[in-house]
Amino acid sequence: MHAARLTPVIDNSGDSIGPIDDALAAHVERALADYLAERHAGMAEAAPSFGSAVESLASFVLGGGKRLRPTFAWWAWRGAGGAGSGEQAHAVLRAVSALELIQACALVHDDLMDASAMRRGKPTVHVEFAARHRALRWLGEPERFGAAAAILLGDLALAWADDMFAGAGLEPVRQAAALSPWQAMRAEMLAGQYLDVLTQAKGDESAAAALSVARMKTAAYTVERPLHMGAALAGAPEHVIAALRGFGADIGVAFQLRDDLLGMFGDTDVTGKPAGDDLREGKRTLLMSVGLRRADAAGRHADAKVMRTALGDDALDVDAVERVRGLLVEVGAVAEVESRIADLADSAMSALRSVDLADPASAVLDGLAVTATKRTS
Repeated sequence: MHAARLTPVIDNSGDSIGPIDDALAAHVERALADYLAERHAGMAEAAPSFGSAVESLASFVLGGGKRLRPTFAWWAWRGAGGAGSGEQAHAVLRAVSALELIQACALVHDDLMDASAMRRGKPTVHVEFAARHRALRWLGEPERFGAAAAILLGDLALAWADDMFAGAGLEPVRQAAALSPWQAMRAEMLAGQYLDVLTQAKGDESAAAALSVARMKTAAYTVERPLHMGAALAGAPEHVIAALRGFGADIGVAFQLRDDLLGMFGDTDVTGKPAGDDLREGKRTLLMSVGLRRADAAGRHADAKVMRTALGDDALDVDAVERVRGLLVEVGAVAEVESRIADLADSAMSALRSVDLADPASAVLDGLAVTATKRTS
């Protein structure tokens, strides 16, 4: 890929894709494409070999994703009184788009730590670079090269997220206000990643451990902190920020619990990852925690053993995954997690309705909450 192919295909005039409110994902996409094209051009000139690696990162960032984090941040900004157009609106758009680079860092590293082969229906970054090494018959171990490339590109995404946020053109007072949630979000994301691997290493089956991972790894940096950041950019009062954070914390955990169910029961064509991957990777999700607790409590020790044996078995076949699926339904774990999702969604909506937000932010955030937590089948 040459630098020109990273140039955004959408015209640079704001009117070409409509108002930001009406075409937010397209505006985020353009902001990311612009930024990555600029950084790629400079890197390709200074270090052509690394420039080709940057192309892979850009393709990964621009190759899919729901853009949830910028969306939550934008609608918190709008709900707290931020304008939907003008110079500052576009600065805010660039700042919240940088959240997608933090997400890219998390995904690239997460896939490596979990030894995942697919993401969004394509080879993960470490797998892609290992295959490149193998095809070109370079020296050394392909897997080690792939791991090194993924670590470095994930780090680059995080560094560029900071650069994009800092260079967004925000008013200094507003940038200073948003710096606190931005910094907290980065640390919480990394803490969540560590808690995830720690829980697997310890074999911790407790619901408390599973919920801690969901809270730190997903809820904080996917929903709560983006909302906090957007509200801070608009100069929202503390009670509004607190309500939005409460909404975000509950919806974020509910979103992770829904993702856990999809990881076990979802369609690969929809999720982009093989069904049962979390099971093979040994993820101690709340779904598995509840399933094991309920099986033990019911005296179904043989069934509990089947589930425990399956956790972390990377050679698990389709029939074995189906067996665990059936047990999770039979012991009531799926129903209990569904009930937990519903309770969290209700609590989140109570927090959202406790404050008055500028139209149409409340309705949009309500819709986002439904989309993030609804059943898909």
